[in-house]
Amino acid sequence: MIEVHKLTKSFDGRTVLHSVDATFETGKTNLIIGQSGSGKTVLMKSLVGLIRPEEGEILFDGRNLLTMDRREIKGLRKEIGMLFQGSALFDSQTVLGNVMFPLDMFTTMSRSEMTQRAMFCLERVNLLGAEKKYPAEISGGMQKRVAIARAIALNPKYLFCDEPNSGLDPKTSILIDELLRDITHEYQITTVINTHDMNSVLGIGENIIFINKGHREWVGDMSKIYTTSNQALNDFVFATRLFSELREYVAEHGTTEQRRANKNN
Repeated sequence: MIEVHKLTKSFDGRTVLHSVDATFETGKTNLIIGQSGSGKTVLMKSLVGLIRPEEGEILFDGRNLLTMDRREIKGLRKEIGMLFQGSALFDSQTVLGNVMFPLDMFTTMSRSEMTQRAMFCLERVNLLGAEKKYPAEISGGMQKRVAIARAIALNPKYLFCDEPNSGLDPKTSILIDELLRDITHEYQITTVINTHDMNSVLGIGENIIFINKGHREWVGDMSKIYTTSNQALNDFVFATRLFSELREYVAEHGTTEQRRANKNN
């Protein structure tokens, strides 16, 4: 479990997080949602130690990140998996090499042990047979699955995902969501997902935290999000859901220009 208490962060005199409280539960998919500029990315970066808040606490199972020394922070980072928005794979390394990278960096495993662990992770994300390929030779959805395999290679207690469905078509997005949910449940990971994808919110939102103008304004799950009385959340849900439905329609039927071209042909 990760607990955030009274977290405050400012840039150049402008406060972007206002005394935020939040709880990210173990074994659940915890989603941070909000409009661009709401502060959700600053919250995520604070959780992983990329940004240091002026006030508050960030507790990883009772351990305060903000009071840790370098040795303690290094130990905590071994317990954290990261899934970056653009997958962030190494183009010069094979799929297997990418998954083995954190094992080589943070463990004393032998080459055969690292290979065995990496292959296990690739099997878990249904990518056996792709281990010798390079990132440029596989699809965007497969690249995301490689990134997930790499993120879980160290068997993390905490998994952070920044816009995991960015750039993916709706069907692939659903597969990635379901994979993240299944891995979270299976390994009892505290998974934190920063997203604006309403399909993800409604599909795997077991604990949803809505950030609006730097304030935590609502907490709930996917079953409650349509019945909230919070107007800012209602506006966000309607706008993003409408965009999501439009994206799905275009993916299935094509743009207006494409449909006209097909009709003329």
